[in-house]
Amino acid sequence: MQAGVIAVQGDVAEHAAAVRNAAAAHDESASVVEVRDSGIVPDCDVLLVPGGESTTISRLIHREGIAPEIREHVADGKPVLATCAGLIVCSRDAKDDRVDALGLVDVSVDRNAFGRQKDSFEANIPVAGLADRFHAVFIRAPLIDDVGDGVETLASVDGRPVAVRDGPVVATAFHPELTDDPRIHDLAFFPENEVVA
Repeated sequence: MQAGVIAVQGDVAEHAAAVRNAAAAHDESASVVEVRDSGIVPDCDVLLVPGGESTTISRLIHREGIAPEIREHVADGKPVLATCAGLIVCSRDAKDDRVDALGLVDVSVDRNAFGRQKDSFEANIPVAGLADRFHAVFIRAPLIDDVGDGVETLASVDGRPVAVRDGPVVATAFHPELTDDPRIHDLAFFPENEVVA
């Protein structure tokens, strides 16, 4: 499996390790390529759009011609995991004119809705499809405030969605790559299976 991590900005190495761990749990290997230019995404089986600064990620993927390739990847039914800023970039409405959202996940998002860096928190949350709770790390996390009819809510905190699935895209407001638990990556890329950690 070839996994592409959108690497124009954000936490790339952690996602690379997590997708390798998820693949290894299924006796598969994953080669990981960092995507900074156009022409790489079409060769990828799965994609990760990491956390970071959503305005910067949005600007660079459009400037480098990566954005239409991500849309084509999803149109072909190939999996994507978008986390934190990645969720904002992949949403239908980022409520910020500086973010040219890709419209891949039928949600609207408020950036930094859970607060600033000092308001970051961790929580053990139930996630649909996982047998045990997942330890979720929220850092300047966005809030999903509107979910389209075809979108499945996978997890919520205080009644607010923090993980969703829209077709081949799984998007989270938290950072699953900052734990040693590969189950969110597993849920995104091996949805027919489950890793119990």
